[in-house]
This record gives sequence, C-alpha cells and structure tokens, in this order.
Amino acid sequence: MDIPHQRLVYFQVTVEAGSIRRAAARLNIAPSAVSRQIGLLEEAMAASLIERTRDGVQPTRVGEMLLDYILQREKLDQHLGERLDAYQRLETGEIRLIIGEGFVGDIINSPLRAFRKQYPGITLKVDTGSMQSIIDSVIEDEADIGLMYHERVHPQLRFWHSSPQPLVAIMSPEHPLACETHALTLEEVAQHPMALWGPSHGVRQLMDDGFREAGVRQLMDDGFREAGVRPHMVVQTNSMEVLKQAARSELCITLLPAFAAARELQEGVLIARDVECASFRQARAHIITRVGRRMPRASLQLLRHLERWIAAFSGPRQEAR
Repeated sequence: MDIPHQRLVYFQVTVEAGSIRRAAARLNIAPSAVSRQIGLLEEAMAASLIERTRDGVQPTRVGEMLLDYILQREKLDQHLGERLDAYQRLETGEIRLIIGEGFVGDIINSPLRAFRKQYPGITLKVDTGSMQSIIDSVIEDEADIGLMYHERVHPQLRFWHSSPQPLVAIMSPEHPLACETHALTLEEVAQHPMALWGPSHGVRQLMDDGFREAGVRQLMDDGFREAGVRPHMVVQTNSMEVLKQAARSELCITLLPAFAAARELQEGVLIARDVECASFRQARAHIITRVGRRMPRASLQLLRHLERWIAAFSGPRQEAR
C-alpha cells in the first residue's frame, strides 16, 4: 500500500493533539485540510481511523494499528539514518579483498593492520586465489579489490597501482647456486631440481614465457616438452608454503617474487638470486578493481593504504643481490 507520507503526518499529529483543530494549529494549515487528508487516508484503508469523543478525537482499532506502523517506521528510518551516518564516518561496513597467496604475510602485517587500527568498525573479508580467480572475482563483483601478480593489461580491470616485482630464484643458503653472485641464466636454473606452481598459476605462466624466450623448454600443462635444456621439476604444487619448504630443505630451487618469501629472506633461511630473463624482470604486482565500479569511501581509504604499501615494494631488494 502506497500511502503519502504527508497524510501519515497529519493523522499522527491529530491523534497526538487530540483534535483536528489543534492539529491544524500545530501544522499551521486550515482544519479542513487536515480533515481532508485524514479522509483520503481512511478511504485508502477502507476503515475509520479516528472517532470523536467529548474530549476530542481518539484512534479506532485500525487507527491504533496505523499509529503503531507509523512509530515503527520512524524507528526504522532513524536506525537507517544512524547506520548510514556510521557508514559515511567509516565506523561500519565490509570490504572484500581477494589476493595472491604470496601477499598474505606482508599485507596482514602492514596495510591491513594499519587500516584496522584507524577504522576498527570495518570488517575485512580476505580470500586468496590464483591470478585468474582474482580477475574473475573482481570482474563479477564478488570482491571489491584485488591484489595480483604478473598480469599487466585487461579491458575490464582498473589498475590503481603497480609495483615492479621481478621473479627471482629462491633457494637454501646451502644450495650449490647460492655462492654465485651473478644473475643466473635460465640454463643454470634449469639444471637443478625445481619446485614449481601448477600450470594455471600466474607465476607458472610467467615462467613458461621466460623459458620460451630462452628456448630452453616450454612448461606445458601436460608436463615438459623437449626443447634444449630440460628443467628438472621434482615438485609441483598449488601451495606457497610447499614451495618455500621445498627450497628450505635444499630439495630444490623455486621461482617467486622476493616479497613472497620476505620473512624467510630476512631471517636468512632462504636467499634470492636474480635471474637473467626479460619476462622475469618486467613482472609487477597490481592493485585492481573493476572498470566502472563505484567505490565506497571505506574501500577508497583502503586503496590508499594499499597504494602506499605496494609503492614501498619498489625499493631495493637487498635479499636478492
């Protein structure tokens, strides 16, 4: 039932005032106007809403029901106003992020920690995924913000900030290549046992590009294909932790951006060596949203936190020297 708000106000004031004349005085209009609006309201509801008594007017049973509805609506309006006000002040709300697994340690300890401290009422929903799942989630509005590695252009994505993050060889300090000070060639890397992402992962696709450029050998979904030197893959996984543990155990080398193993590199349990490969050097980390998506204030504030944080990634990678 679509009832004009003005008629509800006239009815409520009339009940509160106890007479149409007093209600008209409060509303600063003619009594006939109040009476006419209440009449239209009664016609719409097919029931009498007020009855006249010696002391004035009082609501009928239907009138009491309508008055209760008006009071409940006022409470809902007030509650909505309070929620909207809190939302605009960044006191409440939810932001959905989807990020590559390699970002987890740094993003929790730095930008998300700072953001939560500044806006404790905001709920952060954080999921991890592959490059393709991050793209799909952002495009389909299942996530507000994405943080991914490697992809550089996409017609449906807005790239808010990008940070150069070369792919490097990660290994134990005891690994035979650890003593090398020059940038490793792909041929050198390929001669040692390797732990690699599965074929659908963005880092693995970047590695495929690099090996194709070098003419070493393609890394295909169905395994390796003969072409020059054969990379010696002994571990394939969809887990960042498995890759790092495999490298720590001296079992093999893995290829990751340095930030993905930042804690281990800082502690010295892993070391990083640059790799001589144009594709690896051009890799970047990106903050993304969907093109055309209107970002709430809270999301924009988080984007600013993330931009400052990812910009810090652009500094020298001492561990990879």
